[in-house]
Amino acid sequence: MKLSALQSFKKNGEKITCLTAYDASFAKLFDACGVDMILVGDSLGNVIQGGENTLGVSMEDMIYHTQAVAKSTQNALLIADMPYQSYTHAQQTLENAKRLMSVGAQMVKFEGGAEHEASFKILQESAIPVCGHLGLQPQSVVEMGGYKVQGKDDAGANKILEDALLLESWGVEVLVLECVPETLATKISAKLSIPTIGIGAGVNCDGQVLVSYDMLGINTGHLPKFVKNFLTGHDSIQSGVKSYINAVKNQTFPNDKHSY
Repeated sequence: MKLSALQSFKKNGEKITCLTAYDASFAKLFDACGVDMILVGDSLGNVIQGGENTLGVSMEDMIYHTQAVAKSTQNALLIADMPYQSYTHAQQTLENAKRLMSVGAQMVKFEGGAEHEASFKILQESAIPVCGHLGLQPQSVVEMGGYKVQGKDDAGANKILEDALLLESWGVEVLVLECVPETLATKISAKLSIPTIGIGAGVNCDGQVLVSYDMLGINTGHLPKFVKNFLTGHDSIQSGVKSYINAVKNQTFPNDKHSY
């Protein structure tokens, strides 16, 4: 999928589907099933490396997995996460983003808002496509006091909305909203001209993303409220993935049970 297609999805009201992948085999399968975007997520720290959070994922880890995924991704837009401490200042951000793009990423994603102004702007100046990430930010989970819903009070909600508008003005082309109330995600999605991708943010985002291991029921740990096992009732991973894609496109997922 070309970057330009993102805008037409939003304009036409067609929901965008995204799944995480960390290796060539899963990426090839998801791509063949027709998922719109594949995210090489730093969630690999949890599901591949067995960590309690994503903080132990290195730049080398992300390059290795992005390269593997890129080799078998033909159609989906490929996004790569920038890991913890890889975008602390503008020049470092640019150098690391270039490394991910050089191994096949078509867009890089990193967490946060106004505090990373210089990083967002240097990538905009360098024509490197960026996906933002607001709401619950797993790389800041310690500071946030755990995995908690963000933007529940007026001050928190206003900060997320303000950051979203700033990111759009700095050239960010798509925005992930994680673990925010559905009403807030709906408001942000309506105010932005760029697509929003929700994870625990309700059905009114312009698209949805899930960690593929969660979506396939592989993760045996604690599952967040927004996760649904799409393999249930299906006899193959392919049919489970297609069920997820159809549910997002038809707006039957997420429902109230999977939203805040």
